[in-house]
Amino acid sequence: MQTNEKIKESVRQTYGEVARQGRYVQEPLNNPSCCSTPQKAGLGQQSGCGCGSKSFDPKLISAYLGYSKEDLKAVPEGSNLGLGCGSPKTIAGIKKDETIIDLGSGGGFDCFLASKQVGENGRVIGVDMTAEMISLARENKKKMKTDNVEFRLGEIEHLPVGDNVADLIISNCVINLSPEKQQVFSDAFRVLKPGGRIAISDIVALKSLPKDVKQDLLLVSACIGGAATIEETTMMLQKAGFENIQITPKKIDQELIDEWLPKSRAGEFVTSAYIAAKKPL
Repeated sequence: MQTNEKIKESVRQTYGEVARQGRYVQEPLNNPSCCSTPQKAGLGQQSGCGCGSKSFDPKLISAYLGYSKEDLKAVPEGSNLGLGCGSPKTIAGIKKDETIIDLGSGGGFDCFLASKQVGENGRVIGVDMTAEMISLARENKKKMKTDNVEFRLGEIEHLPVGDNVADLIISNCVINLSPEKQQVFSDAFRVLKPGGRIAISDIVALKSLPKDVKQDLLLVSACIGGAATIEETTMMLQKAGFENIQITPKKIDQELIDEWLPKSRAGEFVTSAYIAAKKPL
């Protein structure tokens, strides 16, 4: 049985390698990420988190996931690694002067887009547990030449942020990677102001995953093995204290999910979804 620390270390190593590559890779890594393509017995070629056969081009994948041409032009080269499974800004309703926290901020893509919407008096904090990703995001910030974004090294289960700080929490295809999802939602609740909200794009399971899939570190890092069901996610959000919970599966992405694991049954088990909820006033 995999421990929580083993899962976290596997994910950390995986995305550290993605950050060092700075791009999609077509050759298998020792510990593959969503953007590599190792052979997995019985599951075909493995890739995930927005990475399919679309030429491994982050811009093409992001456009497919709902980002506009303006979005793609507005961010520094190298910040969009194409690791998402949707566009949180679609449901976020970002306003001027808000404080936003991005869980698992990667190269900073969604942070930089949010920074333009909140304006110079707003604030965006990206949190990532992978040191290489934080370094990459900070380099991208220099290119962006913006003062309202910062990146902090830390775990999304234990955010390096004070209580009642954020108006909005966003995240893109990251919470599924955590082995402690209840703690993620509970800490998100802690750092939100009363009336604050979450706007998340993530992978959810359509039914309970087989035990061997849950225990496979490669499939966890590929955003498949760690997915919680819609019912489980709803219960965790309720337990954390959230209300007005809405989880909307994105059926249009089924084609993309089938590309993640060609000749497999991945589309039977998981889909991407938008997750929204509010902290009571």
